[in-house]
Amino acid sequence: MAHPPEVRDKVRRAYVFDRLSLEVAALKCGVSYGTASRWKSQAAEGGDNWEKAQAAQLMAGGSIEDIGRQMLAGLVTQYQSSMEELTKDANINPVVKVQLLASLADAFNKTISASKRILPETSELATAMEVVQKMAMFVRQRYPQHANAFTELLEPFGDELFKAYG
Repeated sequence: MAHPPEVRDKVRRAYVFDRLSLEVAALKCGVSYGTASRWKSQAAEGGDNWEKAQAAQLMAGGSIEDIGRQMLAGLVTQYQSSMEELTKDANINPVVKVQLLASLADAFNKTISASKRILPETSELATAMEVVQKMAMFVRQRYPQHANAFTELLEPFGDELFKAYG
């Protein structure tokens, strides 16, 4: 199914400017991850590197500490927004939902790891999020039938982690 260029642009904006993971940006825009990934690759071949655009957007100003805080704040905002969308969408297959949650947790974990180098106070939150990521993998691998329950618990638990460590 062919999508109009506006949809591709919407996916790019969600990825670059809203800093959503590619999986969540695709879901938000109503296209498959494969399609979004293909668009991203084709754009890179044409000189439009979405990764570099995202990094440039993030680094648009400030000290390294400001950039680290901006990066972390942006991810937390997008994490919460993505969690809300995943929780609300009852049409997502539970196995796919757990995979998206794992991807989201992975993106969060990578951001925390990067920010630890410039913001040492994030190390406690990084440890807590690593535990959450391991739990997501555990649920995905051993109990995929519990994906919906896990999703329901994860969002409010994430808020508690941010209150305690954020």
